Amino acid sequence: MLNKVRVRFAPSPTGGLHLGGVRTVLYNYLFAKKHGGDFIVRIEDTDQSRFVPGAEQYIFDCLKWCNLEPDESPVHGGNYGPYRQSERKAIYLPYAEKLIEEGFAYYAFDTPEELEQMRIDEKTAENLSPQYDNSIRRKMKNSLTLSAEKTRQLLNAGTAHVIRIKMPEHETISFTDLVHGEVSFDSSLVDDKVLIKADGMPTYHMAVVVDDYLMQITHAFRGEEWLSSAPVHILLWKYLFGLNSMPQWAHLPLILGPNGKLSKRDGAKFGFPVYAMNWTDPRNNEFTEGFKEKGFLPEAFINLLAMLGWNSGSEQEIFSLEEMIDAFSIDRIHKSGARFDYEKATWFNQEWIRKIPVAQLTTTVKPLLEAAGCTITDDNRLTSIVQLVKDRCSLLPDFEKQAGYFYLSPVKWEREAVLPKWTSEKPEFFEQFCKNLATIGNWNFIEIETVFKNLSTEMNIKPGELQLPLRVMLVGGKYGPAVFDIAYWIGKEETIARIQKALPIFKA
Repeated sequence: MLNKVRVRFAPSPTGGLHLGGVRTVLYNYLFAKKHGGDFIVRIEDTDQSRFVPGAEQYIFDCLKWCNLEPDESPVHGGNYGPYRQSERKAIYLPYAEKLIEEGFAYYAFDTPEELEQMRIDEKTAENLSPQYDNSIRRKMKNSLTLSAEKTRQLLNAGTAHVIRIKMPEHETISFTDLVHGEVSFDSSLVDDKVLIKADGMPTYHMAVVVDDYLMQITHAFRGEEWLSSAPVHILLWKYLFGLNSMPQWAHLPLILGPNGKLSKRDGAKFGFPVYAMNWTDPRNNEFTEGFKEKGFLPEAFINLLAMLGWNSGSEQEIFSLEEMIDAFSIDRIHKSGARFDYEKATWFNQEWIRKIPVAQLTTTVKPLLEAAGCTITDDNRLTSIVQLVKDRCSLLPDFEKQAGYFYLSPVKWEREAVLPKWTSEKPEFFEQFCKNLATIGNWNFIEIETVFKNLSTEMNIKPGELQLPLRVMLVGGKYGPAVFDIAYWIGKEETIARIQKALPIFKA
């Protein structure tokens, strides 16, 4: 094995990219960059029945949005390709045949019907889901129960078959996990997993071991749900390459929802995204919302993911990618699952909206406002407006409400907010206010406020009773920054026009 750190993310192109998958990418990426290593993406598409068109491109689009681009992949190339397992099919069979020759695997000729009958026959109250293990294999049609001659006849005749690992009986299989520490398994409790399927494709168990070896992977970060597969993989490493060649494993804790592992059903039920980006399944047209389209900045998204199962050991919560790389260490990954909190997630996004340079934020916000019907001709003006309102925004779509009224005149107003304290002299105030505004030569915040307060004093009306009606007239509701800032940025003519347009609504 090389001394250089090499890590990999190996998704199946079967659907949307769950935030747990992105967190796995992130921890791989952080570890690789921390140690000057390589981050590889390998597409595990050996199960062609589950292949979904467009899913692979979607994965790379998500990684690009997150700024977690791999060093090697089917897209980026590299010296250890191909990086799609379907293009590596010819590689795996010789390794499986070597296992058979050395007595560690066997051919199994059982038909799907025979396997189903076995499950029915072996089902008991104590074992509701019988598996093809060391006790069942003796009753089935395989090269362990058939003669060598009969096995050759079946193979020569092209009889459909799979290759299974022969799990030893009552052997303790142990390894040291970088997150969980020492982990042990009883081999008798693990079934004889299929290594090569009837179509000649490897299963995940076979492919992951061979590919990790050939691609010289040094560390493997994967979800905790794969921990139960570890004994099979350990034995394959031992039989094929020796345990000294095996990567160090880190099984990451689950991300939890309200009722266990966070699922897209949780997102649909509680109204928050669980995928990195929008995904529509072409098989059934089922749509799942993504963090990007919900209005999350990529910086905030990876920041919140990093904190779902890891901490730096300090009170710091807001990290740039560079700061995460510098602070990351495996020993700070939690052993237990981390519960996803959407309110906390939006807090991260709000903090990042405040943190990133306003010019960068403006570039992101501009197309959202244009899509909402705003005509933007002056980017410098937009930058000033974004600076003015960004502290009021938690998600990017919030800018449509908080900045849109600088470009679009209200078409409806929160009249009920004004009417309780609306008196007969207030229409007169605003009519005169418009006339006074028209006389301002140097349109600025101070002049607007001065004219407003002088007139309120002259008419003996408290300024506080007039600012809310003015705000509602200008923006349509009870929101936005200082009302005189709003008037300045929408301009003299537009300020007067909006007051005059709204006045009849309140008079009625």
